[in-house]
Parts: sequence; structure tokens; C-alpha cells
Amino acid sequence: MKNNYLLIHGSFGSPFSNWIPYLRKEIENKDLEVYTPDFPTGVGYQNYENWSKLLNVYVDTNIINKSTIIFAHSIAPIFICKFLVENKIKVKRLVFVCGFNNYLGINEDYDTVNESMYFDNLSDVKNYCDDIVCFYSDNDPYVKYEAEKKFADTITENQIMISHGGHLNSESGYTEFTDLLKYL
Repeated sequence: MKNNYLLIHGSFGSPFSNWIPYLRKEIENKDLEVYTPDFPTGVGYQNYENWSKLLNVYVDTNIINKSTIIFAHSIAPIFICKFLVENKIKVKRLVFVCGFNNYLGINEDYDTVNESMYFDNLSDVKNYCDDIVCFYSDNDPYVKYEAEKKFADTITENQIMISHGGHLNSESGYTEFTDLLKYL
């Protein structure tokens, strides 16, 4: 079965922001299936329940399966972990960028929309994926380095720390992210 790809944006993001359009184009250029769901964002709309409803459409249509590689940014990595564990879904590879769990203090709106995504059994995700990669930086303006490092340490030894990478988003100059291409 050929790999397929899901690219998942973060809080207040979209499939048209940061490095997602770049990565989508690179995957499409290889004639591979790629999906970039547009999750509800904003206070009152972004929460685990609403994001799960949308992702379940991909499960029900067998788009998410053992040949799926998921790239996820910011709040999306913990959302994906919680979703896979709660629904007992195995995937081929997870590539997480600036993931974190149980972290408050960004600002009130971010804390509000992120809170329902967190969960306590993060290490359980290793039962649903054998190949997990975490990218993070040492100067993220939104999430402390320690929170991103703890998240990565809990789920994988395969970690790439990018010095002075910020939140590894367009604001930090990441409209393209060539390092991710190694994990297609």
C-alpha cells in the first residue's frame, strides 16, 4: 500500500499557513496522496471534540491507516497523539514540529483552545506508531524549550533541535522546511 500524508496545522492556523503549502506541493510533485484538513479555530470552536469529528471523517473513509504519515505543528502533535491512543489507530510515521503537552502560559486565548487537547498517557502513542520524529527549537517564543523537549523525550529518541528556529513557522522564516522532506 502506498503511503499517504496528512498535514495538520496548529492553533489559530490553517492548511494555508507556515510550511504546510510548501510540504503539500512537494508531496503532490511525487504523485502521492496528501490531505490538509482545515480544523476549526478560535475560542469556542477549537477543541478536542470538534477536531476529532473532522479527523474521524478521514478514519471512516480509511484515509488514516497503517500507511499514513502525519506531519503536525504546535498543538497538533498532542491532538494527534491523544486521537490515535483513544481510537487505537496505528499509523506509519509521525513527524511532530514544536509539540507540547499540558503547557499553559502562552496567552489566555491559546490556553483556552489548547487545554482540551492535553492528556496524561502521552507515552502510549508509541503503541500506535514505531517511527516518531520530533523537531523543536531552543528559542520558541510561544512554548518553552523545556516543554517541547519533555514532549519529545516522552515519545522518541529521534529528535532534531533547531537552534534559533523560533516556533518553526512562517513568522520564524519557515514557509519552506526542507528538513521535513527526509521523512516522506
